[in-house]
Amino acid sequence: MKAWLVQEGIEIMITRRLVLIGVLGSTAVAGIGGGAAAFWFGDADASGAVFTDEDGVAIRGYDPVAYFTDGRPVEGSEAFTAEHLGATWWFASAESRDRFAADPEAYRPQYGGYCAWAVAEKNRAYPIDPAAWRVVDGKLYLNFNADIQAKWEEDVPGFITEADRNWPGLQQQLQEAAS
Repeated sequence: MKAWLVQEGIEIMITRRLVLIGVLGSTAVAGIGGGAAAFWFGDADASGAVFTDEDGVAIRGYDPVAYFTDGRPVEGSEAFTAEHLGATWWFASAESRDRFAADPEAYRPQYGGYCAWAVAEKNRAYPIDPAAWRVVDGKLYLNFNADIQAKWEEDVPGFITEADRNWPGLQQQLQEAAS
């Protein structure tokens, strides 16, 4: 079963593997814009540690190594994959896959690939847009969209500090919801 929730131009696929990530009322949505109430869902692997799509593919199929080596998001391929933390990671090349396999912690996005701003500001796990990203101090941070990325850019150190504080509890909630 697959279905889509479309609200104010935001499309979210709903599948049997969904984990309820958060419910936003109009006041919470005001931080994102629009002001209309919406339900937010995101797929998670069995451990809740990684944001995946309905097929278990991490970070929407983008190559996490490319953010570091190419300085931009690059779509991965089913031809080059690796399993890590219960998710399937796609890569643009065998070289990227091998780099990741040798040191996944060096390339894996922070907060399981969930939106860094939402983990910090809302203590929620929102999905991401692979084009909304930044590498800070050798770590990859992804965000919900370009607008949220701009908000995150206003205080990167502060948001990282807050997200680092929130992530352990949020990760535990995701793990409990997934089990």
